[in-house]
Amino acid sequence: MKNVTDRTSNPFGLRPPFDRTGPDERTAAFGYGDANADFHVIGDHPGVHGGKRTGVPFTETESGLAIQDVFRETGFVDGSEREPDLENLYWNYVHMCCLPNGHEPTQAEYDELERFFDAELRAINAHILLPVGERATDHVLREYTTQRGRLELDMADLHAREIRGRGFMVVPINDPSAWGDGDREALVDRLEAILDSDYRQTKGVATLVG
Repeated sequence: MKNVTDRTSNPFGLRPPFDRTGPDERTAAFGYGDANADFHVIGDHPGVHGGKRTGVPFTETESGLAIQDVFRETGFVDGSEREPDLENLYWNYVHMCCLPNGHEPTQAEYDELERFFDAELRAINAHILLPVGERATDHVLREYTTQRGRLELDMADLHAREIRGRGFMVVPINDPSAWGDGDREALVDRLEAILDSDYRQTKGVATLVG
């Protein structure tokens, strides 16, 4: 058992290297949840997947709440939508900093935050990485698997598939804003199948693209 820390929000005390928010706004939506988790969900940034007001990833926005709802159904999430209780699940973003409304992160800002994201991912050391959307999926496949060069970044095709990683199983999730018929159910089914398997044995073992 890892027993990393009992803190729920920003368990490793990260301090973002820049702040583009107003004086009364949140600096960042920090990593949140069970720091000893086997399942790690990775979003893009607070403007897309939520947290600018709550400080909690996967709250507020339609896409964020759709992800939260799936993990509620599969038994990982309980409690309120704004400050949920997570069990065996951790949430964070490749770009944790909040930005003014209507602003998107620059590539330089993504690059500047990469070391913070990587440090937190390795500290959590989950078995299953679940990147949400094209940006997070591209980053995770490039940095934590050897598969990116032979996979098209077609999120509709990659959605809810199992992909072998370097010590991780990766299950990409298409952004909920692009879900079609059956996509939510496919994700629920994949999560339930993983939970029914001996998924902890995938740690350090090559799993199949499927």
